Amino acid sequence: MSKGPQRIRGTQDIWGEEADRFQAVVAAFERVRRLYGFQRIEMPAFEATAVFSRSIGETTDVVSKEMYTFEDRGGDSLTLRPEFTAGICRAFLSEGWQQLAPLKVATHGSVFRYERPQKGRYRQFHQLDAEILGADSPAADVELLVFADQLLNELGITDGVTLQLNTLGDAETRDAWRSALVAHFESHRDDLSEDSLARLDKNPLRILDSKDPRDRPAADSAPDIDAYLTDQARAFFDKVTAGLDAAGVAWTRNARLVRGLDYYRHTAFEFVTDRLGAQGTVLAGGRYDGLVEALGGPHTPAVGWAAGIERLAMLAGAPAPNTIDVALVPMGDAAEMAAIGLLAQLRRAGIAADMGYKGNMKKRMQRANASGARQAIILGDDELARGEAALKDLESGAQQSVPLSGLVEAVRRQ
Repeated sequence: MSKGPQRIRGTQDIWGEEADRFQAVVAAFERVRRLYGFQRIEMPAFEATAVFSRSIGETTDVVSKEMYTFEDRGGDSLTLRPEFTAGICRAFLSEGWQQLAPLKVATHGSVFRYERPQKGRYRQFHQLDAEILGADSPAADVELLVFADQLLNELGITDGVTLQLNTLGDAETRDAWRSALVAHFESHRDDLSEDSLARLDKNPLRILDSKDPRDRPAADSAPDIDAYLTDQARAFFDKVTAGLDAAGVAWTRNARLVRGLDYYRHTAFEFVTDRLGAQGTVLAGGRYDGLVEALGGPHTPAVGWAAGIERLAMLAGAPAPNTIDVALVPMGDAAEMAAIGLLAQLRRAGIAADMGYKGNMKKRMQRANASGARQAIILGDDELARGEAALKDLESGAQQSVPLSGLVEAVRRQ
């Protein structure tokens, strides 16, 4: 027998416990973002390619190797979103959201990157995203970090998770540090990998987090940013760390945590875990005060983070299995038709109920027990004639006759 069409490599069919885990992550995110006053938004799955090439950077792997880019019938170059932030900044400009600043928004959905599939990493995967646009205060950075920390705690993702924090300083700081790094790496040019040599002119900060063993001696001996921090940049970082301390969020300094693109400023952070092997980052973000400008808009301070739903679902505890409150067991055509009406009543009353489509009483009762239902409603011709049904407690086996008119309340009382 032919297998028929197969799932595309790097995609996934999510069902069963995996789907329950996925939904538990999304539900927790929705619950926490409402507590923090973040508005829910929905974004297009594709944008003009320039939105991402101008924001993520032409020299990054995402733009040069991983984007799903295509030309539509009108000849326009479009790209499936590889992340949310650039599209949100585009909407901030094109939809007139500037007048709402400071704007706190959150979303989740599919993103697309053509990379080698591996555990917890897919070519179509899903992200949570939270952003604050139009706020230059360190309090915005703190709020997003506390939001992220509470989300991870509500998901039970605490053991082995560390918040790593760094500052990238202001523009003056970053320019001075970049010049020092270029001079340092130039003096080690003969020791660098091919990728790092390519980054040296355009993206030298990325050499600091290179995984290539050839780069580590030069990267590890590179100057830290602290020597180049302006008073203003140091004060900003001090307020972020003081805010985290006040909120009871534990953090650790990672002076090698960087963001390569020039529009990143001040706070950079990652929540990392030792439970996913080499792919240890579960949530990451930072302040990107120059991104809206890079898209052609006015100077707009902003900060945000993203997290992979699949990775969070792998780390979160298994949610309680889906069960129903009551199973209907009708016997006979007339009883089955009456049971359809009862089923609708129960569900409209907020009671999880189900009914097998066919089978004798023995098979239907077996399915009722397997479903995890606490009760079964047994309905046959005799019960119908009396205007009642048998309500059975599936745990104790106790059974009682209940008038059909009072069945919903009887189920609620059990």
